[in-house]
Amino acid sequence: MAQLDTLDVVVLATLLFGTVAYLTKGTYWGVTKDPYATSYANTNGNKQAKTRNIVEKMDESNKNCVVFYGSQTGTAEDYASRLAKEGKSRFGLETMVADLEDYDFDNLGSLGEDRVAIFVLATYGEGEPTDNAVDFYEFITADEPAFSDPADPPLQSLKFVAFGLGNNTYEHYNSMVRNVSKALEKFGAQRIGMAGEGDDGAGTMEEDFLAWKEPMWKALAEKMGLEEREAVYEPVFGIVDRENLTKDSPEVYLGEPNKMHLEGTAKGPFNAHNPYIAPISESRELFTVKDRNCLHMEIDISGSNLNYTTGDHIAVWPTNSGIEVDRFLDITGLLEKRDSVISLKALEPTAKVPFPTPTTYDAIVRYHMEICAPVSRQFIATIAPFAPTEEAKAEMTKLGNDKDYFHEKITNRYFNIAQALAHVGGLEKWTAVPFSAFVEGLNKVQPRYYSISSSSLVQKKKIAITAVVESLQIPGQVEPLKGVTTNYLFSLMKKQHGDPSPDPLSYNITGPRNKYDGIHVPVHVRNSNFKLPSDPSKPIIMVGPGTGVAPFRAFVQERAAQAKAGENVGRTLLFFGCRKKAEDFLYSSEWKEYEKDMGGKFSLITAFSREGSKKVYVQHRLKEHAKEVNELLQQKAYFYVCGDAANMAREVNSTLARILSEQRDIPESKAEEVVKSMRAANQYQEDVWS
Repeated sequence: MAQLDTLDVVVLATLLFGTVAYLTKGTYWGVTKDPYATSYANTNGNKQAKTRNIVEKMDESNKNCVVFYGSQTGTAEDYASRLAKEGKSRFGLETMVADLEDYDFDNLGSLGEDRVAIFVLATYGEGEPTDNAVDFYEFITADEPAFSDPADPPLQSLKFVAFGLGNNTYEHYNSMVRNVSKALEKFGAQRIGMAGEGDDGAGTMEEDFLAWKEPMWKALAEKMGLEEREAVYEPVFGIVDRENLTKDSPEVYLGEPNKMHLEGTAKGPFNAHNPYIAPISESRELFTVKDRNCLHMEIDISGSNLNYTTGDHIAVWPTNSGIEVDRFLDITGLLEKRDSVISLKALEPTAKVPFPTPTTYDAIVRYHMEICAPVSRQFIATIAPFAPTEEAKAEMTKLGNDKDYFHEKITNRYFNIAQALAHVGGLEKWTAVPFSAFVEGLNKVQPRYYSISSSSLVQKKKIAITAVVESLQIPGQVEPLKGVTTNYLFSLMKKQHGDPSPDPLSYNITGPRNKYDGIHVPVHVRNSNFKLPSDPSKPIIMVGPGTGVAPFRAFVQERAAQAKAGENVGRTLLFFGCRKKAEDFLYSSEWKEYEKDMGGKFSLITAFSREGSKKVYVQHRLKEHAKEVNELLQQKAYFYVCGDAANMAREVNSTLARILSEQRDIPESKAEEVVKSMRAANQYQEDVWS
């Protein structure tokens, strides 16, 4: 699949570049002798806390509230930061934010009666913990975790609050927060308030969070005897002007993720904290219509230590477009200061600066700040006091407090932060908003993940991407909504093909200090559980309309190579759908070659939704082939779905249950149980997005 950008329906947020310097008691490690530089300098990944003992850490920093996060895309980390700020500003809590992988949890029971732990936990994939929460999850859900506290039960003095981030299109919706809450309570911990559950599948994550936290704060205040006070913005980071430096100074970061990239000595391991600047060996257009584009790109990883297996994802590290960077800098009054050098200084010892400094305003906005994301209602309320006029202040306050009004004026128009400020303030510049508020309140740019559309067996050192260029015309809006990453890739493709037309979005595709020149893109690889059966003789059934066909191109490519090598390859069915055969039939010429290579073992069943009087989708074709589908499943065929979760994947799931009910003459409720058991046995796999 081509998982979509922030602007492309999914609100995915926060870049996991790797956390920065551990800051404590005025001592900093960093670039040369710069007192405010971060420890991106010498590390490829997260720098762990000095101690892994959370009680010791809270004691030394005088904290009484810790907000742990388990985050895959950064949204949970963002919510954790927001809760920590709000707890301090509204209730006087001494809060800290903590990455779950930075601490051990055997001493959770020793946190103390006068402290509280908040867990913000995202569920990844089919009910799995996020990468940074794996060790914690395995510990807390064990039958007999090795707690250091001899109390019985061991967590009887622990008070905790929990919020989960999930997607109802998956079978194990919000299983992380549910399972962790259950485990904590099993060992005697006292949950305060309801465990909240946000639903990305329904597109209500932000409002679910806002609706949950108000009664939670009330319950927490009652439990801990807290008194609410008027919330006043208190910066977590100080902005330090570095007048002795210019953007050309060698120690100034202009978008480089760490010191190795800054100095031109980047080496592996390349991962979620340290991207590989990979050459794009080739690219081509897959659609044949002028108003829509779909890219096929081949990313060369031969110069890295990166490896992938068929079914994995590639992460692309995007940059914001020049037009959006300029829009943001203009509305905030920073356009003339774009190249001024600044450092960020943590104003309290447990805070972590989110990107390497010293740097420039331009570099922060272009490479580190999610300026194109949908606007948070809570953030609008936070910056309302800094509005340029009383009228704008009143409007911002109303937007922040009235959910329906906010959706009418902001959400339904898909405004990003700069557009929202321009809409409210007119020609006025928002110069009074502290820049630290933007750093703290806007998500960090994160990598975007795409299902790899090539087989590692066939091309071990080249990774293929298949992605539709996102451009959505919103009714009533002059400007179309542009996907950040796919349009960045589109600009790269046009440059590779020598397109002389100017880029209307003005992407800086050559990267910081022109280090990406020659058509390069920063990437890393993420492993996936979406895999072919280890035995190639097993039959498989694949359903992938549109760019959901991406991993299935890889699957079929691999099986064709195995068949050519003389291996026994099982029956391979692919259900593919698109609008029109002549316009967006992806890889149409390749499928015939695969059929030939596999000697009749492979069949492609197509559904062209806009070619007849009645729309035909993949689920309709699936029903038409009900007999063979059932027979293959009785032979333990693996069933795969890739694409849109909210509509297509649900329809396919329901259609499969009806097929089994009719073909096996069993009640549909029983057939639904069969499908569930297939999921549990990994016989039914999904790679979907909402």
